[in-house]
Amino acid sequence: MTGGASHGPLGAALRLVLPVALALLAGGALLAAVGVDPLAYYAHVVRRGMLTWLGLQETLTRMAPLLVLGASLIVAFRAGVWNLGVDGQFLLAAVTVAAAAPLLAEHLPGGLMLAAGFVLAAAVGAAWSLVPALLKAYRQVNEIITTLMMTFLGVGLANTLVKLAFRDPGTTVAQTRTLAVEDRLPRLFDTIVTGGLPIALVVVVVVHLLVTRTAWGMRLRVVGASPKAALHAGLAVPGLTVAAFAVSGGLAGAAAAIEVLGVRGLVQADWNPAYGLTVIPFVFLARFNGFAVIAFTFLFSMLSIGGESASRRFGVPHYYILVLVGLLLVFLALVDYLGERRRKAAA
Repeated sequence: MTGGASHGPLGAALRLVLPVALALLAGGALLAAVGVDPLAYYAHVVRRGMLTWLGLQETLTRMAPLLVLGASLIVAFRAGVWNLGVDGQFLLAAVTVAAAAPLLAEHLPGGLMLAAGFVLAAAVGAAWSLVPALLKAYRQVNEIITTLMMTFLGVGLANTLVKLAFRDPGTTVAQTRTLAVEDRLPRLFDTIVTGGLPIALVVVVVVHLLVTRTAWGMRLRVVGASPKAALHAGLAVPGLTVAAFAVSGGLAGAAAAIEVLGVRGLVQADWNPAYGLTVIPFVFLARFNGFAVIAFTFLFSMLSIGGESASRRFGVPHYYILVLVGLLLVFLALVDYLGERRRKAAA
């Protein structure tokens, strides 16, 4: 993806805002076509997702795992690799930590148990990324195919584990054991927002600084820009590719730990929120900038929370929010295409 720096701050801001505005306009036209007042719908979404105290808490809670998944994708995309397997890494890590956390809580004090849960989830996510990483690094196998295949396998394996090995024998529902509320991440200031949110914010900022301000991050960017040039510069491209995959997968696992140890406390069979693929448009819209990812993730979380309420009030399916995400992708690609044509014409 190309940035807008060459056109100054105004041009960069326009390339961020224009796809959002066009998506909202096109989405509003779709709502009007089915007889729903788009202004009333959007106003309700904003009011419910951001302007009420409970809605704001729910929005901030929804943000936390999405932010860490955004950081995961920043690392991968900066290195020029398409880790489309984050959903499989996320779900397998979620199931594993959900099964292990109640056992860990019986033997470890609270803080140490939570730290162990995060380490375990990150390790599972990183491990599930290794097959695509090694195939990409040493055999040049297309990682889009392999990561999608690993997601398919990961989702199936996670559901199998929940229904068999990790199933709570004390319930009739196929789910893991439940982690007690007092053993989960603490809530902030008597709200429903957990400690996962500040953790997620720190992770995004650290990842942003890592890939933009460190020598390792510069090497990742060189590999992402041109693997051949990186080889000529003496960089260990296969090792950097594997490392990028491992860090990306580990962060996907950490996102699962935030969701399970902070909010859910368990995983039920057939649960798959598919957060990873949802976050991808916002990472591209943010041009891999961690601070912009925070802003766009908040926007999506607000739309998601408000959309759940609006779907009941206006009779619009909640999946309409995903329609908006799809429109956003279309207009993002269109704005980038037109911007590239302008630059070539100017040159």
